[in-house]
Amino acid sequence: MAQITAAMVKELREKTDAPMMECKKALTEADGDLARAEELLRVKLGSKASKAASRVTAEGLIGLHIAADGKTGALIEVNCETDFVAKNDDFVAFVNDLARLVAEQNPADVAALNQCALGEGTVETTRTALIGKIGENMSVRRFQRFETNDGLNSYVHGGRIGVLVDFAGADEVGKDLAMHIAATKPRALDAGGVDPALIAAERSVAEQKAAESGKPAEIVTKMVEGSVQKFLKEVTLLSQPFVKNDKQTVEQMLKEKGARINRYVLFVVGEGIEKKSEDFAAEVAAAASGS
Repeated sequence: MAQITAAMVKELREKTDAPMMECKKALTEADGDLARAEELLRVKLGSKASKAASRVTAEGLIGLHIAADGKTGALIEVNCETDFVAKNDDFVAFVNDLARLVAEQNPADVAALNQCALGEGTVETTRTALIGKIGENMSVRRFQRFETNDGLNSYVHGGRIGVLVDFAGADEVGKDLAMHIAATKPRALDAGGVDPALIAAERSVAEQKAAESGKPAEIVTKMVEGSVQKFLKEVTLLSQPFVKNDKQTVEQMLKEKGARINRYVLFVVGEGIEKKSEDFAAEVAAAASGS
């Protein structure tokens, strides 16, 4: 039997928001397997155990640039250590410059972007100089560039959530669509774009829940399939209820407006990045004890 440490319980609690004792029980049942324990909590507690997926764990800024003809655009995420620096004028200008460079020069990846000319040097030398000036580390994390024969629309919320949409239709509809994506954070355009591993995980949870119902096998099968289909409708853009009229799906809204979406990209600052948590009380206690 694996030893269940306080650190393991803390990590699972941060991931799930589940009560501490429930986390400990799940880890014990899972013999210390964190992923399995998280799955057990989802079976027992439902969606509450996945709340941590929406947490932002790093600071930074989303940059956006769309060319004057509306056919080429880029979205970029640049990270820093604190929210204070994310609002610094020099940092904001740097992020905006990078978004423009991506749109105009089409670098293959972040490494290629770092070698693009900027100011009196390159993106990399400019970043290094900015670190020295501000006194805080920063890194270019990711970007996405779209070039289309249709049009582009976008929405950036507070510099922390950014959406770029490749879209055909009225500008107002495109803006509404971008705002909808920022609000609901779909995983894919349709079911075909959802990660098979994600579907498999949902199916596993649904199977365990259904098995506990004690119903006949054929009913359990239907329950599982129903749960998976419900999940897919919730996480795919075209199947989601439109935020401005939940009586119709996004797909129905687009059809009604004579519009079409080709693709989209959604960035949330710090999504998936682990951020070190500082426990000042523990640091003081450790210093006092001489450890």
